[in-house]
Formats: sequence, C-alpha cells, structure tokens
Amino acid sequence: MADRIKIGISHGDVNGISYEVIIKTLVDNRMNEICIPVIFGSPKVVAYHRKALNIESFAPTSILSPDEAKGKRVYVINCVDEQIRVELGKSTTSAGISSFAALKAATDALAEGKIDALVTGPVSKQNMQLAGFNHNGHTEYLKDRFGSGEVMMLMVSDLLKVGLVAGHVPVSQLSAFITTDLIVEKLKILSRSLLMDFGIRNPTIAVLGLNPHAGEEGLLGKEEQEVIIPAIEQAKKQNISAFGPFPADGFFGAGRFSRYDAVLAMYHDQGLGPFKALTMDTGVNFTAGLPVVRTSPAHGTAYELAGKDEASPSSFRNAMYLAVDVVRNRKLYKEITRDPLPAGKPEADGRDESPEDLEEAPGRED
Repeated sequence: MADRIKIGISHGDVNGISYEVIIKTLVDNRMNEICIPVIFGSPKVVAYHRKALNIESFAPTSILSPDEAKGKRVYVINCVDEQIRVELGKSTTSAGISSFAALKAATDALAEGKIDALVTGPVSKQNMQLAGFNHNGHTEYLKDRFGSGEVMMLMVSDLLKVGLVAGHVPVSQLSAFITTDLIVEKLKILSRSLLMDFGIRNPTIAVLGLNPHAGEEGLLGKEEQEVIIPAIEQAKKQNISAFGPFPADGFFGAGRFSRYDAVLAMYHDQGLGPFKALTMDTGVNFTAGLPVVRTSPAHGTAYELAGKDEASPSSFRNAMYLAVDVVRNRKLYKEITRDPLPAGKPEADGRDESPEDLEEAPGRED
C-alpha cells in the first residue's frame, strides 16, 4: 500500500462530462490497486452525477485532507460552495468558480507534497475567466503557480507524442511569438521529458515547419530558413537529436511520425488537429517541464454530451495511468542518476549516438 501513488483529481466543470468520465474510471476497483484517487470537488455533485448515470456502486469517502487518504478506495474533498447548482450542458459562472476552487485546492496539495500527481478534469476557459481565473489554461496557470521557466503542452498516446512551441497563442501572433531561442528551449524540455518522464533513451524529435510545405525554400515564408533551421542546428550542438523542418500535412498523412519518439509542432492546431484525429478517445495532455506531474484528458467539457451517459472514459483513464507512470519514471531516473560521475568524464545524458549517426541510420529522415 505504501507504494501506491496518491493522485489528486480536480473535478473540472460540473456541467460537462468531467464527473462522468471520473466516475466511469474510478468505479473500476482495479484503479485502487495502482493508486489512491482523491477527488477535489464536491460529494454533493458526485452524488448528482452518480444518480444521473445510475451507478449506485460508486461511493467515495469524504475526507478533509489528502493525508487521510490511505485505504484502497476513492476519496473526495469538498472545496466548493455547498449550494452549488448543477445545470447540465450549460456554461455558468458558478461552474467556473467551482472549477477554479477545485483546481486551486488540488494545486496547493500538490505543492505541499500531499499528493504525488494531479489529473485535471476538463474546464471551460470562458467561465473560469469570469470567475477570476487570469490564465489561458491549466498549462499557463501551473507554470506560474510553480515558478517554472518554459513548460510545454505535450499530447501523449501509444501512437505518438506531440509537443507545442506555441500553446494558447492567437494565430495572428504566431510569427512574432515563435523565435529560435524559444524553439531551442522547447526542444530541451521535450528531449529531457522523453528521457526522464518516459524512460526513452536517445530520444529523436521531428520538428515541423510553420508555413505550408515548410516554406518551400523561402517561397512561402522565411521562418523555416531564418528561425526554425537555426534552432535545429543549435539543438544538435547541444546533443539533442532534432530533425526537420517537415511539412506538417505530408508528415502526418504519410505516417512519418512513427519514425520518431516525438514531434514538435509550431502551434496548437498544427499539432492537436492530427493528434486528436488519430487518438481523440485515448490521448492525454501532459505538461512537460514542470517540477510536478500533471496530466489531463485530451478532450474538453463536451457540454453536448453532458448527462447522456455517452462520454468515453478512455482518455481520462489513460491520464490516470500516465500520471502514475511518470511519477514512477521520475523516481527511477532520480535513482539511476543519483551518483556523480568520476572526475574527468563527460556529463551523461543517456545517449550513445551522435546526431550525425542518427541522421545516417536506416529509417531516419531530416
């Protein structure tokens, strides 16, 4: 029991499908064998959604602090107004307030070490803004909350991993936002995450272009030649195996992503469009670069499905699994890198091959 990881769950938007996917995931007692789930939300709202789903067997234990969560069961901590009203399928200010309150309580517990990882339920950014949430999303909030430098939205599935240079950034601002230094920093985060969080030795990263056809040698845009290629060259000098830039359409369409451990997309829809088309029901959103572990299902509130018992719990279930895996991988990485190297030897980074070796290897492209 001592080895089971304690996972905090912020309940997301009470009017969407968040509670449905949480309940459908946690009603399976096998989840209690690998972790201790603690819902930061409302016992009242749990009961409402349990009744709507006609799942009588789900009865989490109410506690006041994560410290009380010790058995093989699901726990819930109330962190919202007892008078909260559920209005299925509607975006309301009260739902935004409760989303923010649950997120803050769960994040505080994470910062205090009372939980080992955080899985965030889907929220409405619009109603959270009305409730005083002054961030563009969970990623930005957690970055500020933990005083991190750059972080990365990394979409994860068994099929592929896609990281973003620009997350929640308007398209009109992309060209100015994406710089060589930023791309290099994102490549560092992604390479380190693949090694430390996913246990991938010698990770390889494919970098996408910004413009159609990756700029067509400058005919359709200069960003590839002036920004992206210099970033890839700088990354290679830092022993990061980055290749590209590749035109996004053909890269995904031809399945070339399968040749690399991860893909670095320049902006949100360039990466998430193909990712969700290929893995919508099973993908997970992971925040790379944080000192803590946070995952989330890849979908949103899906108000149109709320209360209909039609939402798949697969993405949320995988978010739970990934949170457990990353916590374990980080502990393992810390253990195997604990002892310092003997004097005079170069710093180990888990690679045996140079970028040049990888470029010449069969099946690799740049």
